[in-house]
Amino acid sequence: MALSRRGVLGGAGALAASGVVPQLAMGAAAKPNSKFHGVQIGAITYSFRSMPSSAEDILKYCQKCGLSSVELMSGPAEGFAKKASPSDPIAGFKALRRFYNDAGVGIHIVKFGNIGNKNMSDEQIEYCFEAAKAAGAMGITREISEEAAKRLGPIAERHKIWIGFHNHTQLTPTLYDGPILSYGKYLGINLDIGHYVAGTNQSPLPLIEKYHNRIISLHLKDRTVNKGPNRPFGQGDTPVALVLQLMKRKNYTFPADIELEYKVPEDSNAVAEVAKCVKFCQAALA
Repeated sequence: MALSRRGVLGGAGALAASGVVPQLAMGAAAKPNSKFHGVQIGAITYSFRSMPSSAEDILKYCQKCGLSSVELMSGPAEGFAKKASPSDPIAGFKALRRFYNDAGVGIHIVKFGNIGNKNMSDEQIEYCFEAAKAAGAMGITREISEEAAKRLGPIAERHKIWIGFHNHTQLTPTLYDGPILSYGKYLGINLDIGHYVAGTNQSPLPLIEKYHNRIISLHLKDRTVNKGPNRPFGQGDTPVALVLQLMKRKNYTFPADIELEYKVPEDSNAVAEVAKCVKFCQAALA
C-alpha cells in the first residue's frame, strides 16, 4: 500500500489515548454531536450486535457513545415501527424518526439488505422506500448487485431515495467503472474502506476522490491487507485517519459510519469499543 498504517496519523491514536482530545459533546441533558469539523461520524447499528439490539437499546448506545447519526438495520427499525403502529407500519417509522430526532440522533440510512432481490415483490420494494423516507433516511443500503441496480434504479429516482451498494472484499478499483451505477442517478456507493483494503491491498483514497459524488456513506473499520483480520482503529493497514482528513479537506458531506467488527475484549463491550472509535475519529479530525 502507498499509505501504511504507521503513516496514518500515528498521532491520532496517541491523542485519543492521552486525553488531549476534547470531550464529546454530550452531557446529562445535552444531545449528542458527532459532526467534527464538518465530517459526520456515525455508526451502523450492526456494531452493537453482541448486545440487546432493540431500537430503544440502540438509541441509548448512540447517546453513550456521543453519536448523532446512525445507519439503522431493518430488524430493530421494523420492530419499533410495528410496536408503535401495528396497523400502519409507515406511521410506525415516522414515530421512530421522532423518537430518534428528539434525542438528537438522525437516521440517515436504513439497511434493507435484500431490497431488489428477484424474489422480492414490487409491493415489498415500495414498502422499503416508503419506510426509509418515513424514518427520515436519505438512503437504503444493500450488497453489490447489478441485477438489483437495474430493478431499483428507476424506483430510487422516483422516490429520490438513494440505494448504496455495500462491498466486501470483492470490490476492485475499477468495478464502478462498469455499468452498475448507470441504471439510475440515485444509485450510489456505501464504501467499506476496511474490506476494500483487505481485498485490494490498495488505499481507498483514490476511489473516494473519484466517486465522491456517488458515495452515500462510508463504513469505517481497520482491516489488514491480504484479506487479513479486523483490528482496533490505528492498528491495521486501513488509513482511517487519512480518509477522514480527506473528507474534511474536500468538504465531503456523506457520513462516515463506524462498523465495529474487531473482537471485543473480554473486559469491555461494544458500546465502550465504539466510543473508542468515535474518539479516534475526533482526534483524526482535530
